[in-house]
Amino acid sequence: MPNYIRARLEGAHYFFTVVTYDRRRLFCSEWARQCLREAICQTQLRYPYESIALCLMPEHLHCIWKLPPDDANYSIRWSMIKGLFTRQYRQRTGSLVPASASRTRKGEACIWQRRFWEHRIRDEHDLWKHVNYIHYNPVRHGLVQRLEEWPWSTYHRYVKEGFYGRIVSPDEAVDSDPADFGE
Repeated sequence: MPNYIRARLEGAHYFFTVVTYDRRRLFCSEWARQCLREAICQTQLRYPYESIALCLMPEHLHCIWKLPPDDANYSIRWSMIKGLFTRQYRQRTGSLVPASASRTRKGEACIWQRRFWEHRIRDEHDLWKHVNYIHYNPVRHGLVQRLEEWPWSTYHRYVKEGFYGRIVSPDEAVDSDPADFGE
């Protein structure tokens, strides 16, 4: 297994992809989305960060966070979000998938993939490339025909605030290989 070292820069912007275990479609139900929303809100109270963009898909999510100037610890935030969501989700559903011996030893449920994809945003162009990728993701995955049809995205906030004066075309939204975004 490679020895992966995560980028950590205090106060930086980070793009994340977080995926459910075996890509199970957990976020198709309103109560699961509510559990996630509560986990995110509780985490932001304890470990503040600014949510720049987000798109919740049935089995994964993409987001961009801006961390506080004196903080680079996004891992503790993801650990808390995943833990809070998992406890609420399991209270409601019980354990859906038996955990492997390795997951049992580590106290992990089969709700999330163990890790997450992270990318430190380098500059303004990189930021907008990732924001557009996040917003276009439901179209790219064939879930909707037009961006505005997907309700679980900050795209609507961006339109309301005037960042998108028109519909973003697929060519403008994605100019990179999907592997560059953790998919």
